[in-house]
Amino acid sequence: MKHFAAITLIVLTLPLGMAARGTEEKVSGTDRIESFIADSLDSKEEILESIKNLPNIEIGKGITFRPKNESYEMTLRFRMQNMLGMSFGRDFGLTETEAQIKRLRLRFDGYIFSPKFIYSIQLGFSSYDSEVIPNGNMNLIRDAIVYFMPNSSWNIGFGQTKVKTNRARVNSSSALQFVDRSIVNSEFGGDRDMGFFGEYYYGDYDSFALAAKASVTLGEGRNWNTSSAGAGGFAYTGRLEFYPMGRFHGKGEYIEGDLDREETPKLMLGIGYTFNDNARRVQGWKGAVMSGNETRDIASYYADMVLKYKGFAFAADYLGRYTPQSPLLSDGQHIYTGSGLNLQSSYLFDGKWEVAIRNSTMFPDREIRSLEGYGRWNQSTVGVTRYIIGHSLKVQLDVSYNHMKDAVPAMAGYDRWGIRFQVELGL
Repeated sequence: MKHFAAITLIVLTLPLGMAARGTEEKVSGTDRIESFIADSLDSKEEILESIKNLPNIEIGKGITFRPKNESYEMTLRFRMQNMLGMSFGRDFGLTETEAQIKRLRLRFDGYIFSPKFIYSIQLGFSSYDSEVIPNGNMNLIRDAIVYFMPNSSWNIGFGQTKVKTNRARVNSSSALQFVDRSIVNSEFGGDRDMGFFGEYYYGDYDSFALAAKASVTLGEGRNWNTSSAGAGGFAYTGRLEFYPMGRFHGKGEYIEGDLDREETPKLMLGIGYTFNDNARRVQGWKGAVMSGNETRDIASYYADMVLKYKGFAFAADYLGRYTPQSPLLSDGQHIYTGSGLNLQSSYLFDGKWEVAIRNSTMFPDREIRSLEGYGRWNQSTVGVTRYIIGHSLKVQLDVSYNHMKDAVPAMAGYDRWGIRFQVELGL
C-alpha cells in the first residue's frame, strides 16, 4: 500500500511539479518522473523499482505481469468478433440474417517457476464457442495446456489445445484475412483435443528451416473427458513443415496476409496425417456422435503451402478424409469422405488496406454424393480488410458466391450469395 500511495502521489502531483520547475528543456517522461522523485521523496530507489515492475501493456500483446524476482509471468489478453451476415437465394431474396458476437475470448499465457515451464489458458464465452457438445459437457474451455521447453528448438506439452494438423486450422481465428475460415477447413480441418504434444524446430530466418510436430490425443475432441473402454481409441497426428527460404518473420506462416511485408520471398510447405482409431464422431474430433455405439477408423491427410513477399501472400490447402470401412452408418448417418481444395491470395496496400480472393471446392466421394446433396460445391469469396492495428483491430467485409454441381432437388434452393461484415478488437 505504501508503494501504491507513493506512485499515486507521483501521478497526481507530477503536472504541478513540472510547472514549478519552469524548465523548457525537452526531456523524456521517464526522466521527468525520476527527477521529480529525486526532488520530492526520500525513498526514490524503492519507488523507482516498483514502477519498473508495473504491468507492461501493448496492444496486440496483452497486459503482462511479472514480479521483480521473475518467478512467474502472466500475459492477459481478450478479443471479440462482432459479426453481421446475410444470405441470399438464387433470385437475390434474403433467406437469413445473422448478427452475433461470433467470438468472445479471454486468454492467459506465461510461465511459472522458470521460463522453461509455459502455460496457456483460453476460454470462450460466446454461444458459438461454448455450445454444449454431443455428450452433454460444456465447451467453455478452449485451451488448457502446460509445456516444458528446455530451449527454443523443442518442447513437449500435456493438456488441451489445437492439434497441429493443417495450416488453416492452426492459424488463429484472430489472424484471418476473411471473416472466417473456408468451407474446406470447416469440414476436413482438425480441432482441439486432450493429450500429449511435441514440437521440434530447426533453422532460422535466413537459411533452410523445418518444424516437426506430433501428438497422441483422446480422439473425441475438446472437453470430451472420457472414452468408453473398447469403444474409442486414440488419435495419432504428425506434421512436417519445410521452409526452403528461411522462417517467416512474426510467425507469418500462421498469420494470413503479409503484414510484415517480407523483404525476401518466404515459403512454407507443410504435410500432415491423422489416424483416429475407433472414432465415435462423424468428423473424428467434431460432429455428431455415431448412433448405435458404432465407431470407425478415420484417417485425414493435409497438404498446404504459404508464400509471402512484399505485401503479396498466397496460400493453398488440400485436405481429405477416408475410412477403411464403409462411410455409411445406421439411422441415415454417414461420414463425409472425400477431399477439398482451397486457394487464396491477397495484396496489402500501404500496410492498411488489403484485398483478398479465395476459391474453395469440396469433392465428396461418389458413395456419399446423394447424401450430401451435390457432386461438387464451389465457393468463391472476395474480401476487403482495413487494418487499424494489425490483426488486433480491424474491419472486414467479404462477399461469397456458392455453386453446387449436380445438386439434388432438395438442394435447389441453396443460398447463392453471402455478405458478411465483422469488427475484430483484441488486446
